[in-house]
Amino acid sequence: MSETGNRLRKLLESPNFDPQSYVKQLSQQSDGDRDLQEHRQKIQTLADETAQNLKKNVYKNYRQFIETAKEISYLESEMYQLSHILTEQKSIMESITQSLLSTDKDETSKEMQAAFPKETEELKQRTLTSLLEKVEGAKNIMDIPGRHLVYNGDLAEYDVDNMSLIQKVHAFLMNDCLLIANWLPNRRGTVKYKYNALYDLESFAVVNVKDNPPMKDMFKILMFPESRIFQAENSKVKKEWLEILDETKKNKASKEKKVEEAPMSPVRSEVSTNPFDMEEDEPADSEDSVDLSLEWIQELPEDLDVCIAQRDFEGAVDLLDKLSEYLKDQPVTPRVKELRGKVDERVRQLTEVLVFELSPDRSLRGGPKATRRAVSQLIRLGQSTKACELFLKNRAAAVQTAIRQLRIEGATLLYIHKLCNIFFTSLLETAKEFEMDFAGNTGCYSAFVVWSRSAMNMFVDAFSKQVFDSKESLSTAAECVKVAKEHCQQLTEIGLDLTFTLQSLLVKDIRAALQSYKDIIIEATKHRNSEEMWRRMNLMTPEALAKLKEEMRSCGISFQQYTGDDCWVNLSYTVVAFTKQMMSFLEEGLKLYFPELHMVLLESLREIILVAVQHVDYSLRCEQDSEKKSFILQNATFLHDTVLPVVERRFEESVGKPAKQLQDLRKSTRSVRINPESTTSLV
Repeated sequence: MSETGNRLRKLLESPNFDPQSYVKQLSQQSDGDRDLQEHRQKIQTLADETAQNLKKNVYKNYRQFIETAKEISYLESEMYQLSHILTEQKSIMESITQSLLSTDKDETSKEMQAAFPKETEELKQRTLTSLLEKVEGAKNIMDIPGRHLVYNGDLAEYDVDNMSLIQKVHAFLMNDCLLIANWLPNRRGTVKYKYNALYDLESFAVVNVKDNPPMKDMFKILMFPESRIFQAENSKVKKEWLEILDETKKNKASKEKKVEEAPMSPVRSEVSTNPFDMEEDEPADSEDSVDLSLEWIQELPEDLDVCIAQRDFEGAVDLLDKLSEYLKDQPVTPRVKELRGKVDERVRQLTEVLVFELSPDRSLRGGPKATRRAVSQLIRLGQSTKACELFLKNRAAAVQTAIRQLRIEGATLLYIHKLCNIFFTSLLETAKEFEMDFAGNTGCYSAFVVWSRSAMNMFVDAFSKQVFDSKESLSTAAECVKVAKEHCQQLTEIGLDLTFTLQSLLVKDIRAALQSYKDIIIEATKHRNSEEMWRRMNLMTPEALAKLKEEMRSCGISFQQYTGDDCWVNLSYTVVAFTKQMMSFLEEGLKLYFPELHMVLLESLREIILVAVQHVDYSLRCEQDSEKKSFILQNATFLHDTVLPVVERRFEESVGKPAKQLQDLRKSTRSVRINPESTTSLV
């Protein structure tokens, strides 16, 4: 920008700039309309530059905005997960502290008894049974012995995303789980609610939601990776829910810890002579042979929780492998079964986290290598089929997103170049990563081949929409198909040949394009034939004649003998135009050639040539002037001896098969050239 432009920019950007004073001063200083026009042009130029800079900045940061939004969403889910983990850690620490400070009488038990002094276990169970009779689909909840009601009440459930009211529910808090039931609007008899969900106390965390009028008196229940938000009647009820939920979770954790720490009695209370009883007691004797008192085994469930929380997937799988190796040849005792149950629950949680890592909802940046970590750990967990399915779904979403984000350029060929580069490069990278990740799982390769075909379908949809649906010229379509073929050949370097798949998906559109262009040529030829005067062609300038000679030479046609003095050509304009158009159709058709299109291309060439031959035949039979008849015969000789052999030879060289239909057509036109007086038509 010039120095004057810089000064003008600084003036307009100054905070004290006054437009009215500036215009008034400018009007007083200008010598006339010309100065004002020049100054207006400078301001307009500055405005255009500013707009261009803003546009560039928007385009530059547009993708970053999208990725940032995705990352924010992902971080939000991680914060929910972190909150859940912190709550669980807090609960564990409090339960440990309380058990260390506890005496013979458990303090938590005292508080619950003080809160409900008149209730016994039997009364609690009867109360729960009577309440559950009002819940449709909750008959099996009382099958667990020792389960009783702690607290219940009405709540309103809201949508987590937009905070809109979803439904009214009734919550039943039991000593080991939480039941959510929906209100039935059309109540029948004693049934007032319908079963919705049942959550184990260890599977969720309770989080207080800060009041934000009109949304207040709310709390959230986090079940990774989901969450639900509820509203109590008032702040007092909300406080009761939070306190009782926290207390019940602590009681359950403390109770389970005491059961685990209770010593096994080595003395049998009774000695039975029943041989079947002795057989049942044998595993208890063999239990001593499985040493589960090792420190790393005792801490294994907690260590797995820590690894999952810290996203140390490799460490978690290493611990599981270590345990499997340790228990490989050991007998299955009740304590081993109990340990297996705890570990299986952690394996399920780890699998869910790894599945979430591979879900298409996650950020797709980083290419196929970004999925390697989760895929490898799922394979180590014995989930190779699921890993294969999720990996291919992730890559399909990535390819689809890349194609969707590709800008549609004005030039079709430029867009196809970009489309092929993005698609086939992604396919090649995915294939290499798949081969690396699933090297020892040959059974998954068939799934990759099926996925490759579906991905090719996605590519052809975008390709055809831009090339064939927009009615591009045949030459443009031929160039685009040629580019796609060349890129498809790149996949052969890894042993994947999708050329046949590409051809089979494109053959329908190419056949329609060939037939459409054939009809256009036939109509144009018929229109020229209707105006034919059978006169020599005058190109007016030597340059035009030289250009025509060059065009014919590039088509492989010997044209020198048909040029006359000055700028005259001893052929009809109609025949020359037909020759150029037909040779162009032949070249573009050969670029689009597939074996499935062999007869389509041959029949199209035959129909086009037949239109010209029939016109010459008809003109020879109808023309009475001997001089014009001689000129028509010269044009017929050009078509028969020069053009048709070139078409046959060019077709056979490119395809590798003889063009029998064209040979038969040339033989049938020979009678016209030999006996122009014949009244027999070619039709």
